[in-house]
Amino acid sequence: MLLDDGQISARLGSRAAVAAMRQAIADSERGILAAPARVTSDLGEGRLVFTTGARAGEWFGYRSYDTFGAEPGAQVVVVHDWHTGLARAIAVGHELGRRRTGAIGGVAVDVLARPDAAQLAVIGTGHQAWAQLWAISCVRALAGVRVWSRDAGHRESFARRAEAELGLQAGPAGSAQDAVHAADIVVLATSSPVPVLDPAWLADGCHVTSLGPKQQGRAEFGAALAARADVLVTDSLAQAHAYQPPFVLDGTPHLDRLISLGSVIEGTAPGRTGPGQVTLFCSVGLAGTEVHLLAALTGQEMD
Repeated sequence: MLLDDGQISARLGSRAAVAAMRQAIADSERGILAAPARVTSDLGEGRLVFTTGARAGEWFGYRSYDTFGAEPGAQVVVVHDWHTGLARAIAVGHELGRRRTGAIGGVAVDVLARPDAAQLAVIGTGHQAWAQLWAISCVRALAGVRVWSRDAGHRESFARRAEAELGLQAGPAGSAQDAVHAADIVVLATSSPVPVLDPAWLADGCHVTSLGPKQQGRAEFGAALAARADVLVTDSLAQAHAYQPPFVLDGTPHLDRLISLGSVIEGTAPGRTGPGQVTLFCSVGLAGTEVHLLAALTGQEMD
């Protein structure tokens, strides 16, 4: 089965994607899903990057993408049957990866944000920002969405799309601070190499998800945000420790506070324990989740 972006968009809804990613994250924590840190192959002018995964007895596979800078380029996700080794499904394009990342963010919000969280701030208006909104809107009853990015036209069109496609009350904010003010959930989805918000802007009880750069010397948030957070969570501890240049929290006392989202789901580590706590989710990309999602979408997932 060969799927392109249009077919992925038509077949993969937000609730199904979030449910699949919750299972994948829990399975990784339990050792059922093998999800090692990504690996790269240096090809001179660019790199070929692989994330791999396997569910023993069922399937194995990989995602590949490059850093050659072609736009839009294309990612490839392949799932193989465990017993025969035959390729059962291939997805070409970007939509599976975007929806996978969005769905992981949806799981993080469902697990870490207050149950009554209703006001969302989105900093950034690209594909990743949209995927987060798409997924979050199925795990929380959002009463309002405020959008900020550097381009006024982009934030206005993003807000209109949120209203038209998701039925949300959304509007552009005058600044990042205005967007974040009194928000219950904040999504950072930028390409900024420097922090995009002041942690003092955050309301008590807020949940923050970061999707953008998070390496030393290039990160959309800094140690100050980690210090503001009562709970620090990531989808992959292995990937957080494998960054080169190192993860933004390396060398700070906050790195030892970082726990896996799977451990919170499985109940082996506490997540939010009070309504006034600030939670921070660092999305780094749990390997194997794209393959898991393709397997689920094409009927290869048995559970």
